Amino acid sequence: MPKSLVTGAAGFIGSHVVDEVLEMGHEVVALDDLSGGFVDHVNGRAQFVEGSIVDHDLINKLFEKHRFDYVFHLAAYAAEGLSHFIKRFNYTNNLIGSVNLINASVNTGTVKCFVFTSSIAVYGANQLPMTEDLTPLPEDPYGIAKYAVEMDLREAHEMFGLPYVIFRPHNVYGERQNIGDPYRNVIGIFMNQILKGEPLTVFGDGMQTRAFSHISDVAPAIARCVEMEQAYSKVLNVGADRPYSVLELAETVSRVMGVEPDIKHLDARNEVVHAYSSHDRVHEVFGALIQNVSLEEGLEAMAQWVKEVGSRHGRPLSQIEVRKNLPSSWAAFERGV
Repeated sequence: MPKSLVTGAAGFIGSHVVDEVLEMGHEVVALDDLSGGFVDHVNGRAQFVEGSIVDHDLINKLFEKHRFDYVFHLAAYAAEGLSHFIKRFNYTNNLIGSVNLINASVNTGTVKCFVFTSSIAVYGANQLPMTEDLTPLPEDPYGIAKYAVEMDLREAHEMFGLPYVIFRPHNVYGERQNIGDPYRNVIGIFMNQILKGEPLTVFGDGMQTRAFSHISDVAPAIARCVEMEQAYSKVLNVGADRPYSVLELAETVSRVMGVEPDIKHLDARNEVVHAYSSHDRVHEVFGALIQNVSLEEGLEAMAQWVKEVGSRHGRPLSQIEVRKNLPSSWAAFERGV
């Protein structure tokens, strides 16, 4: 029986990947520090380990004990906009933690494939549609860290023969998302605000566009790529094709939640205005495995789950390192306002 490590396994995408990998017949060790995930989201058939990828001693011990065949690396602090203000925290978690896993994979010598979830944040602005053959130009520390890991994986493959697959997912949403996180996952934020009777907060005019990707179009591909040799050594965009403005999203979320849109505009923040990618390559590799779930269909499924679990209260991040130009809404949340 193959043995796999899934990092970020209590998080939103990670917990779904755990389910998929278990269905593939693997024995799974699920690692998470519970900073943004929930242990009750982890499939009980997996062996759960609470710990951080930053802890290189723990990582080395896990690899020595389990001799993993596959590594699915989904652990990250994925708050792109906030990453400007948490540079050290961002690079420690998203870059150094990843290097700990790459080192252990090389040193153990048993890993047949290292699967890494990067981000379309690596592309930066004005590269539309975002295709895998473009030269990345990340504009924020989160994207910089993700691209650095991509380059390190290529180097590890060339130097040590470590096989890899890199995915660049974007704006993933669905059941089990942490809707209480105030810094990331706009759909979860909107649904949580509706549950609490609050207006939907939109940065700027709301005309920035994103393609919102349901989890069922992302997790199966990430898990099953290790069974598909044609995916090895490739970078793959994965997610939805059609972009929507944030205002369109707010209206659609309100509709599936059964309320009238109540939108509060905040000061614009420094962010890429338009971001959507091409998925020709991932469709060539995976074919019918990508279901192309529509936004309306995906939001309805998530709304049903959200109404069952209820609202959540987020925790302010204590590691804010740079306060200059910090959006006022985030500063207010940190103060408990």
